[in-house]
Amino acid sequence: MRATLYSTHDYRIHYKETGAIWKLSSLFLQHIPFDTHDLVFFCIGTDRSTGDALGPLTGSLLSESALFPFPVIGTLEHPLHALNLQQHIDQTQAAHPSAFIIAIDACLGQGSSVGQLLLHSGPIHPGKAVGKELPPVGNLSVKGIVNIAGFMEHAVLQSTRLHLPFEMSRIIARALQLAYSRHKS
Repeated sequence: MRATLYSTHDYRIHYKETGAIWKLSSLFLQHIPFDTHDLVFFCIGTDRSTGDALGPLTGSLLSESALFPFPVIGTLEHPLHALNLQQHIDQTQAAHPSAFIIAIDACLGQGSSVGQLLLHSGPIHPGKAVGKELPPVGNLSVKGIVNIAGFMEHAVLQSTRLHLPFEMSRIIARALQLAYSRHKS
C-alpha cells in the first residue's frame, strides 16, 4: 500500500491515485470496527456551498446503497451542519452510548494537498477553516482537501467547483462499501 503515513494514525491518499479505492478500503478495514452494532457515519457539510458538499454527497451515496447497513447522518436531503450538529451528537449518544463514529467532512489545505483524502484516528473539528466553534466529533476522521486555505475561506468554499467534492465523495463511499464487503467475506 502506498498511502502516505504522516503520524502514527494519519494517512493521505490522493483521490486520483491508482488503486485509491482499494488502498482506502484497506485503511478502513484496519481502523473501522465493522463488526460492531454501534457504528455511525456523520457526513458533515451543506449542499449550499459546493466546497462543503463532500460530507452530504458521501452520505447520500452511502444511504442509497442497499449493501451498506450502517446509520448515516448527513445527506444532501438532510444535511448535518453547524446548526444541527450538537443535536445529532446528543441523539446519537443517547441512542448508542458506545457508538463508534466515523466523521466525514471537507477541509481546506495547501495548494499541493488539494485532492488528498486524509484518514485520522481521532475527532474532526468541523467549521475550523471558517472560524466556527463547533464540537469535535468522531472516533475516526475522513477529510477531503477540496481547496486552498488561508484567505477568505467562506468565499473559497462557495466558489469551489463541485466536480472535486463529488469525485472525492464517490471514492470515499466506494471504499467504505468495499471495506465492508471485504470484512464480510
